[in-house]
Amino acid sequence: MRGGGEGIDLNCDVAEGFGAWRITDDDALLGVVSSANIACGFHAGDPGTMRRACETAVRNGVAIGAHVGYRDLAGFGRRYVDVPPAELTDDVLYQLGALHAFAAAAGGWVGYVKPHGALYGTIGRDDAQAGAVVEAVHQFDATLPVLGLPGSRWLAIADKAGLPVVREAFLDRGYTPDGRLVPRRSPDALLSDPAAVAERCVRLAEAGEIVAVDGTVLTVDARSVCVHGDTPGALELVTAAREALTGAGVTVRSFV
Repeated sequence: MRGGGEGIDLNCDVAEGFGAWRITDDDALLGVVSSANIACGFHAGDPGTMRRACETAVRNGVAIGAHVGYRDLAGFGRRYVDVPPAELTDDVLYQLGALHAFAAAAGGWVGYVKPHGALYGTIGRDDAQAGAVVEAVHQFDATLPVLGLPGSRWLAIADKAGLPVVREAFLDRGYTPDGRLVPRRSPDALLSDPAAVAERCVRLAEAGEIVAVDGTVLTVDARSVCVHGDTPGALELVTAAREALTGAGVTVRSFV
């Protein structure tokens, strides 16, 4: 069993509301997951939301991750921004510093970095922007783990820079036959059935496999699995995943 010994991490995006608007039930999600990708104010989130998420994460023993993104509140960070690398480094460093302040105030710390949305996708293939994000993380803390898709340029450049890399897989997203995520505009983009998500999670933990939308069986080496906080029924999905892992004898634990 791949996940039976060291276990597997279950991460989810939280703190993605803004002001009076809420995306999901952060408190409930933080009672289930082992790692929390906390929005840092650029694609979503605000100071109060970040503080509450950090406090709840610390109280529940959940690892705090910096969910950094493009400066794109209106587009929820899902629109590509052609930002110069030096400016992107500063933007990411700014977000890391903001989350660090709230994590420390809550008695915790920033344990890893996971880019969000369009930034996540872009740095998977764009060396310049990937390098800019790596530079920001390295300046902030050269020992900080980074989370991303297997085979991404982001992880390759981070690894070369000496950052610890952690590979993840998505429980609520469709995969193409070449191991990429199906574009969100496609009808196959999201998985919203808790039973299907639970089945995928256990198969990934036990056999290191994910079935693509065309039936291709992909081999995936992942230490962490993710459900997006804004996926409809996110709480039901992460709960089903955790219960299925526990039922299969796989320990759910953070990688930090």
